[in-house]
Amino acid sequence: MHHIWISAAGLCVASVIGSIIGFLIKDLPHKANDTILGFCAGVMLAASTIGLIVPAFDLSSQWWWVVAGVMIGAMFLNVLDLVTPHLHHVTGLDEAEHHNNAKLNHVLLFVMAIALHKLPEGMAAGVSISDAQTASWTVSIGIALQNVPEGMVIIAPLLLAGVKPLRTFVISVVIGLLEIVGVWIGFGMGNISQTLLPVMLGFAGGAMLYVTSDEMIPETHAHGHQKQATYALLIGFMTLLLIERLFE
Repeated sequence: MHHIWISAAGLCVASVIGSIIGFLIKDLPHKANDTILGFCAGVMLAASTIGLIVPAFDLSSQWWWVVAGVMIGAMFLNVLDLVTPHLHHVTGLDEAEHHNNAKLNHVLLFVMAIALHKLPEGMAAGVSISDAQTASWTVSIGIALQNVPEGMVIIAPLLLAGVKPLRTFVISVVIGLLEIVGVWIGFGMGNISQTLLPVMLGFAGGAMLYVTSDEMIPETHAHGHQKQATYALLIGFMTLLLIERLFE
């Protein structure tokens, strides 16, 4: 049971460390922001495929269940996007300011997108270590690795949007805590039935693939720095592959 707490605490602490670094480097230029986010996207791609979807296929001879899990995971994130709460309640800013500032709304939607995928990220880590005999730390390490730079890139946009520093820090901590909740949900779901474990691994992988493709990669290509972001993605992808090889 202690390995669950290690995973949960590690993910949350990594996110908070990234946020603290973000406070120290408030004026992060778009080029650096997109490069960091590209690295995160590469790590998430590797974690979702090598750490979740491939092991799901290895555990089940019924490949269609894994495919169904991936698609349901993606649709789950799609539904979360649709039910995102009104952002002015979260940021403490005036509601009229949100309605009249399209750029501000875009920044806050991006931050909210990162927050939304923290829960399924935690679930992915929890599912991957739910079986003590086949437990893999690749996903937890990969998510923790990308949580540091990801925590950095949410701070500057919030401060630029006018959110007070204290509230910004509280938001970053809450985002990190979502992963602890996700780890325990994923652990519980993965232990319900070994028959469902491949489906749950596919579900977590699909959720991570969705947010990488729908939110992270488009954001890195929105400011004219797509080449740097693409190479950073490749570095992030290969970094997690090498880490996975070390833990074999």
